[in-house]
Amino acid sequence: MDILLQLLLLIVGFIFLIKGADWLIAGASSTAANFKVSKQLIGLTIVAFGTGAPELAVSISSLASGNTDMLLGNVIGSNIVNILLLIGIAATIHPIKINKNTISKELPMLLLISTILIVLFLDTSIIGSISNSIDRSDALICILFFAVFIYYIFSMARKNRKEKKTVEKPAYKLGKSLLLIIIGLAGVIAGSQLVVNSASTIAAAIGITDRIIALTVVAFGTSLPELVTTITAARKNEHELLVGNIIGSNIFNICIVLGIPVAIFGSITPESFEIIDLIMLIGSAVILWLVARTDTKVTRKEGLLMLAIFAIYYSYIIYGALA
Repeated sequence: MDILLQLLLLIVGFIFLIKGADWLIAGASSTAANFKVSKQLIGLTIVAFGTGAPELAVSISSLASGNTDMLLGNVIGSNIVNILLLIGIAATIHPIKINKNTISKELPMLLLISTILIVLFLDTSIIGSISNSIDRSDALICILFFAVFIYYIFSMARKNRKEKKTVEKPAYKLGKSLLLIIIGLAGVIAGSQLVVNSASTIAAAIGITDRIIALTVVAFGTSLPELVTTITAARKNEHELLVGNIIGSNIFNICIVLGIPVAIFGSITPESFEIIDLIMLIGSAVILWLVARTDTKVTRKEGLLMLAIFAIYYSYIIYGALA
């Protein structure tokens, strides 16, 4: 009975997360349009950070309760889901065009930041420490790279103004847009508390490690806002918004979703993560970059390949949990 109650709370938490993120994105996107920001910039920032808000809220809640595996699994799992599953699904709906600026600048930036996370995670092994850990200095490095990303965004915004690119008309007036942001954030925070607490209780009750729960239930759940945005953008052929959302979300996950909680609460030492998880984190970004470089798009066949790789990885995780 207790597990059924926790499952119910988990579902309610996801509803709060998804609906809260929906209002947050709607309000933030309309606010950006009020200030005449380009669509590509909205994808990389407002939409990406808005859909990344559930991951941030879950990570802060999990680390505050001492659940380090939930935090890292949330970041790694969400990034893998975002690329292999979401872009894979979107490409099967309609081939995704990727502009040259994304291939030459934004994807290499994601690759660099993903590599930095792996180096920071493994540096204690390199210098002979007993266990891997991520401390405050590592978190500050992640946040610093996010500042570099923001600088790039501002440079892009200035370039857009000079080129006088058109933007969509705002859906709401500025006041209503800001109200939606506030309500959305409240829903995201409340939902994150329910998700972390119920997921941890379920994991302990049925004997599944926090790593598995974080890489599956939590990663999928907190990536649902990205999934909804991705499918909608794919159907409307809004490729810049779609790809910008994924890249921006993944950079936000590593630099902020991981960096901010660790900077606040101190170092973390994950207990149950395997090297395969880190390989998939960097590998998914490499796959997207290589596919994009080939012909500046992700075809349906390439999308199916991404989905196949995703299925193999998660089959391995589930098999390992049940073995």
